[in-house]
Amino acid sequence: MSVRIDIAGLRPEGVTVALSPLAELGMALHALSEPGHHPGLQGWVTSVTARLDPHLADRMCEADFLWRTTFSDLFLPCAGIPGGRALPGAALAEELDLLDKLTDEQFVDAALEFTCALPYSSGGPTALADAGARRRALELAAARGPRQLRFTERLLADPPRIRAWLRQFLQDCEEAFFAEVWSRLSHQLAADARHKTDLLRHKGLAGALAAVSPAVTLDEAAGRITVDKLGEGHTATRDGGLLLVPTILGWPHLMVLHRYRWQPVLHYPVGSSELGAPPTVEQLALRMTALSHPVRMRLCRHLARSSCTTSELAQVHGMTAPEISRHLGVLKKAGLITTRRRGRYVLHQLDVTVVARLGSDFLEGILR
Repeated sequence: MSVRIDIAGLRPEGVTVALSPLAELGMALHALSEPGHHPGLQGWVTSVTARLDPHLADRMCEADFLWRTTFSDLFLPCAGIPGGRALPGAALAEELDLLDKLTDEQFVDAALEFTCALPYSSGGPTALADAGARRRALELAAARGPRQLRFTERLLADPPRIRAWLRQFLQDCEEAFFAEVWSRLSHQLAADARHKTDLLRHKGLAGALAAVSPAVTLDEAAGRITVDKLGEGHTATRDGGLLLVPTILGWPHLMVLHRYRWQPVLHYPVGSSELGAPPTVEQLALRMTALSHPVRMRLCRHLARSSCTTSELAQVHGMTAPEISRHLGVLKKAGLITTRRRGRYVLHQLDVTVVARLGSDFLEGILR
C-alpha cells in the first residue's frame, strides 16, 4: 500500500519547499478536534479550548469534518491553481485570497472529500454539474449524519455563501488563537524549509526526501516517489512542480495531496524527537500477524524472560524442533526476536523494545 507520485521530466527547479500558514491552521483545527492524535499537544489544546469564545467553538463544530479526519485540501488551495506552480502565501490573508481563486467546482469537490468520499485521484463528474453525482453526494452525506447533510445541502445550493462563511471563520480563528501560534512556529518551520532547500541544492531530491521521512522513497530510474501509507493513491507532476510543506502541529501525519489535476504536495511533520525510522506498513503487518498465532505467543512468553535454544523450546512446548524452528523463523522475519551464538548453541530472545513499540508504531502507521 502506498501513494505514488510520478515525477518523470520534473526539473530540479520544479521542487519547492514552502511554508503555509493556512495548512498549519488546518492542522491546528485538526488537533483541537482530535487531540488523541496528538498527545504532545494536549497542553496547548487544553489552553486554547479553555479560552475559546463559546460562539467560535460552536462554529468550529459546524464543519469539523473538513479537518477532523485529517484535513481538507481546501487548506492548500495553491495546489489547485492552474499551471501547477503556485506557492502558498506568506500570510494567512494571502492564502485565503488563493482559496477565493478556486472555481466553485474545485471548492465543492474538495469540501465534499471527507463528507461524501467522492473520487479523489481520478477525474469524474462534479456534484455541481452532474445530477447523478449530486444525488449520490447527498445520499452519502445523509449516511454520515445530519450535520454533514445540512452542510452539503447548503454547499450545493450556494457555494459562494459557504466560501464566505469559511473565510470569515478562518479569520476569526487567526484572531482568537492562531496568530500567536504562527508567530511562534513559523521560525522553526522556516529553518526546516531552508535546510530542505539546501539539501535539494547539494544532495538533490533523494537527499531532501530522505530527510523528510523514512516513509518517503525515490526511484530515480522509474521517475517515481513512493510514500509508504496505509492507503492507495497516484498522481503526477505533469507540467507542474512538486511542493514540500513542513508542519509542526501535524505530527505524526505525513500527507500527500494527490487530487486529480492539482499540484502534488508532500505535507510532512518536523520538530518531533519521535520521528525515527518507523516500520513500513508491510513490516507492521508482519509483526502483528506473527504475534497473532497462539503458539508464537507462548514462545514469546518464554523468550521475553530469557534466551532459549530451539531444543529447549521444543522440550518445554512438547513440539518437534522443526516445528519450533518454523515459528521462530516467522518471528525473526518480523524482526521480533534476536539470535546469538554461544559455542555450538544458537540462543533466541524476544526483542522487548520492538514489541513495546508496537502500539505506537501501529498508531503512527494508521495516522501517517
